[in-house]
Amino acid sequence: MRQRFFYLFVLATLLVSCSGGKVKYRIGISQCSDDIWRDKQNAELRMGAYFHDNVELKFAAAYDSDERQVQQIDSLVNNGIDLLIVAPNQVQTISPAIDRAYDKGIPVIVFERKTSSQKYTAFISADNYEMGRVMGEYIVSRLHGRGTVLEIKGLEGSSPAIERHNGFMDALKGIPGIKVVGSLQGDWTEPTAYETTKQWLLNNKDVRVDLVFAANDRTAMGARKALGGEVLYCGIDGLPGENGGIQLVRDSLLDASYIYPTHGDQIIELAVNILEGKPYEKETLMMSALVTSDNAKVLLMQGEELMQQADRLDQLHNKADNYLHELDTQRIVIWLAIGIIALLIVVIVLFYLYHLRKINMQRERVVNTLWNLKPENVPANVHGKPSYTVWR
Repeated sequence: MRQRFFYLFVLATLLVSCSGGKVKYRIGISQCSDDIWRDKQNAELRMGAYFHDNVELKFAAAYDSDERQVQQIDSLVNNGIDLLIVAPNQVQTISPAIDRAYDKGIPVIVFERKTSSQKYTAFISADNYEMGRVMGEYIVSRLHGRGTVLEIKGLEGSSPAIERHNGFMDALKGIPGIKVVGSLQGDWTEPTAYETTKQWLLNNKDVRVDLVFAANDRTAMGARKALGGEVLYCGIDGLPGENGGIQLVRDSLLDASYIYPTHGDQIIELAVNILEGKPYEKETLMMSALVTSDNAKVLLMQGEELMQQADRLDQLHNKADNYLHELDTQRIVIWLAIGIIALLIVVIVLFYLYHLRKINMQRERVVNTLWNLKPENVPANVHGKPSYTVWR
């Protein structure tokens, strides 16, 4: 009987454990920084994972620290991931950590920024050189071939900063009327751009600036706070939403921007294809577009509509998650109830069988007693005769 209870307990435990969703793929995501561009991308990564119920995402943000990102990549690998997605902070410094992950057999997707290592499974990004070149050509056209430009670069050592600068400078080659009066070092942030530009302005009070080309929109806004509104400002990122680059262009705070696509859903699709052994491209360059006053309003409307749809999808996913959780709980309760009912039936049957066996044993005991009883031991009745006859 104890064995039956044990088997029923094991069955109920298995039912409970099998009712939850089993994660098949664990994907680690190492972001070099934390900003509105990456917030948008992280949201897209999560939405991409919604379409694959066997995917779990683990995020880590290094906040522009090489040392922190190396530690985070090693931690993700040591904690057990099936694939690593990484945006390296700088070209050289993050490569050893990526190499260690790759050498352990973990597929690596490098996105948005490059490293000096060739140990990666796939690379996906926009063409930063092309962005710099197109913005350079736009600036030449905007200034009608004559004017002064102040450049504020991105984080030193990061591949987007290097490639955007190279594309921009190549676009100005052979244009003698455009003069670059300064090329300042930034780090993608607005406060640094403000302080760097302000310091440059103190040392170059007599230098005229017609236009500022910044490595991203936040850097452009930092320069605008330092130089004022009499200068034209061009940046890169072109994010939709409040205070995004597209809105800044629409409101004439920036003269132009360039959409730097995030496409987190596309990155997740690439990751799942790699994990499932499906065909994929090793090198993928995402399409992008220039944002000016001519198209900013339309692009902003489209971007805001997509963001609203993404929010609705996120809300629907949360509701579905809650519903499935409640459904799993109900399923567990139902199976436990069935198990308890089955257990009660078994107990009742066992008790009934035990009761029947007990009655049979009592009958056998009475029969055996009567069988072994001798006539002389039978009590006599009032007439001196045995009260009953024992048959042998």
